[in-house]
Parts: sequence; structure tokens; C-alpha cells
Amino acid sequence: MSKKLAFTMPSGTAIGDNADAWVGKGIEQHLQPRAEVAPIERMKRLTIDVSESLHARIKVDCARRGVKIADEVREMLEKHFPALS
Repeated sequence: MSKKLAFTMPSGTAIGDNADAWVGKGIEQHLQPRAEVAPIERMKRLTIDVSESLHARIKVDCARRGVKIADEVREMLEKHFPALS
């Protein structure tokens, strides 16, 4: 003896409305015209060795502040080695 199961299709309006709201959320920032951006200088990779404890301190501090380690190190290097005028 086989058991018959009946499936009903969910109404698409509730899902569609939520999906449209989710997709449209935050799109305004992408529609704004961008200000003129100066040409980006090519990047070169710099590899250094640091102790595990220093690396851990840097990583924890950057994570707490929500910044990338690379951005933080670049900023420190720019301050220490300012561009020549």
C-alpha cells in the first residue's frame, strides 16, 4: 500500500517581496557618481619576517579596529618614509 502525499506550492508574493527588498538594499551607494580618482600607483610586494608574538599583537589590534594588516603597515611606512617633494 502506498501513501499519497500532497504538496502545495508556496505563494511567490511573500518570498518575492522579501527577495526584492534584499536585492535592492544598499544599491543606492553604487548608483552615485564616483568622484574623480587619481590613477593608482602599481603595488610591489614587500615580505618581512616578524616574531610570532609581534604578528599576534598586530593581528589582534587590527582585528579589533576592523582594519587590514597590509593597510596598517602601509600607513606606518608612509609616515616613516614620506614622499620627496
